[in-house]
Amino acid sequence: MAIAATTTAVTHPAEGAFVEDGLAKLKLTLNAKAQSSTNSDTESVTTEPTLVDPYNYVGETFGSGPGEDYPYPEFLPHNPPRTHSDPALPLYDITDRGHFADPDHARLRAFVEARGGKIKDLGICVGTVIEGDVKLEELGEAERDDLALLVAQRGVVFFRKQYTFSIEDQRALGSRYGPLHVHPTYAVPRRGDLDDVVVVYSDKNSRPDLYAFSRAELFHSDVTYEVQPPGTTILKLLVTPEVGNDTLWSSGYALYSSLSKHFQTYLESIKALHSGFNQAASRTAVTAIPRREPIETAHPVVRVHPVTGWKAIFVNAGFVTRLIGVPKAENDAVLAFLKDSFAQQTAGDVAIWDNRVVNHSATFDAYPSLRHGLRVTPTAEKPLSVAEYEAETGKEAKDWLQDRFERLGISGPKADDGKTKSKAFRD
Repeated sequence: MAIAATTTAVTHPAEGAFVEDGLAKLKLTLNAKAQSSTNSDTESVTTEPTLVDPYNYVGETFGSGPGEDYPYPEFLPHNPPRTHSDPALPLYDITDRGHFADPDHARLRAFVEARGGKIKDLGICVGTVIEGDVKLEELGEAERDDLALLVAQRGVVFFRKQYTFSIEDQRALGSRYGPLHVHPTYAVPRRGDLDDVVVVYSDKNSRPDLYAFSRAELFHSDVTYEVQPPGTTILKLLVTPEVGNDTLWSSGYALYSSLSKHFQTYLESIKALHSGFNQAASRTAVTAIPRREPIETAHPVVRVHPVTGWKAIFVNAGFVTRLIGVPKAENDAVLAFLKDSFAQQTAGDVAIWDNRVVNHSATFDAYPSLRHGLRVTPTAEKPLSVAEYEAETGKEAKDWLQDRFERLGISGPKADDGKTKSKAFRD
């Protein structure tokens, strides 16, 4: 049985979290919706913009699409009725299991190769697939630690055809990496004893709203408004469409490495505000009372992964609302640049990714087909800035690409010679 990551509950979040007016903001949104409904018969009404999800569910009950013969009824989405919100999450002292990994993933590689498989990278900076007859539930503690390091380095790792990987196995693997996060608003399985499992679900009643989001705005990292956002995250898809259903991944390591030294230094000096208010307000259609009051938290724009020591851009369009201490015009230009700069998964597949260093987005092209999965989301450490990481560890934070060049024994891209450039193109 997997041993949970070293965790100690401390106190409720205070530093960096802005919760004083949480309910007030949510009530304002609800009042605006109520006022809009009351005045619906008038010819001209001015209201606040409606907050929506990418999918607007039009079915009678969320999750009612599959029908009575559906093989996974206990995992269909459910929003239990609530009379009050729970207290804020405690803080945890997290020791990342990647610290205990073999630097070359030797135990994991031996496990995979013994089953006729191999570890295959899908891209230079992000994405790896584990091939062969490998069953996740059979990984020992050492292999699970090696997997934590591999995910931290590669951003996302895929395991194919994990049909015997149960929700209990999924929660056990997640618990080794940290306390399982309970989502403040999302639906949980109908089974009733899985509050730390998020249901990922859409069906014929999930109608995409093409007028609310640009493609870039759909890229996100999960619940980054938490004081301690998630780290190594595990998603198993139970049912997928025959066509579509891609998930796109982008690397915060690679984005940081692509920037000039001047811009890197600037971004290392500022924080961004991550807000949970829009997500809470958009869920009021299915649950009037959230599991927890929404919060906002300031995190460094550039964070350092505690195991790899690599710097990553920690900004996403889903939850970041502004840069702290940055004038509006500058704020808008910088955020627009970062947000715009940011593998198909089938039924039975498991994706494990590191929410600290990648953004992801579904392609939202599955409609009207059914897509149903279960996500387990372990909590990670409070994000550390470059200065905080170096002060705490005594180590120098690294640029992923420069570190790669050094390991390859090459000097890297050509330096700027200050001359006008003419362009040549190659296929």
